[in-house]
Amino acid sequence: MVAPPDIDGLSSAELKQLVLTLLHENAEQKRVIAELREEVARLKGLKGRPRIKPSGMEKGTTPKPTGKRAGRRGRGKTTPRVSVEDRILKAEVPAGSRFKGHEEFVVQELVLRTQVIRYRRERWVTPDGRTVIAPLPPGVTGHFGPELRRFVLAQHHQGQVTVPRLLAQLQAIGINISKRQVIRLLIAGQDEFLAEARDVLRAGLETANWITVDDTGARHKGANGVCTQIGNDDFTWFGTTNSKSRLNFLDLLRAGYSDYVY
Repeated sequence: MVAPPDIDGLSSAELKQLVLTLLHENAEQKRVIAELREEVARLKGLKGRPRIKPSGMEKGTTPKPTGKRAGRRGRGKTTPRVSVEDRILKAEVPAGSRFKGHEEFVVQELVLRTQVIRYRRERWVTPDGRTVIAPLPPGVTGHFGPELRRFVLAQHHQGQVTVPRLLAQLQAIGINISKRQVIRLLIAGQDEFLAEARDVLRAGLETANWITVDDTGARHKGANGVCTQIGNDDFTWFGTTNSKSRLNFLDLLRAGYSDYVY
């Protein structure tokens, strides 16, 4: 469309149509110019414009459809990961009613309660004068049970719960515990975890086709040290040393990884 020499005599509708036509031609020219620039850059061996894929965040700003709920997928049945406890609920019915079985309704629940156990260990004196005391159950190594220790470790390391908040949480549940005792549960008696970490490192080094190593400054036992990371796509191991030299790293591997693990 060619613009007339005099646009003063055009009506409002004609002016609007003229503006729309010019905008369309302008957008088309910009597109052609961009394609020509990309072609020139390709011929010169230059990199073209990066093609950025949609991030998917625009879906969060799209208004949700309203109206009918057609096509909406249901939640489906809940599959519990633990054994199911059956409880029979009685119904009040008039006389002469016929029993037609049960209607199931599954509810998942979490129970947090304090349990204090007093073990009364038998004591015997043998004929030769020795005292024999009944042993504690497996897993009981202190005045806090294994389930409580497992809960503390999971909350702190996996749930990133700080010691003050963990202390407040335990005391709110009903556990009689101090901050010093919480810290002891976190750092004392972790030989099994240290042995597991060493086994992971040994198995990883024996089976890995390649590994990566990285060192960074860290504080350990109140002194400046170095945190060493060893791993690949299958395993990751962290340990502390006093130096990040190559000889120190080789000594770390030869020593059996036992002297530098947290």
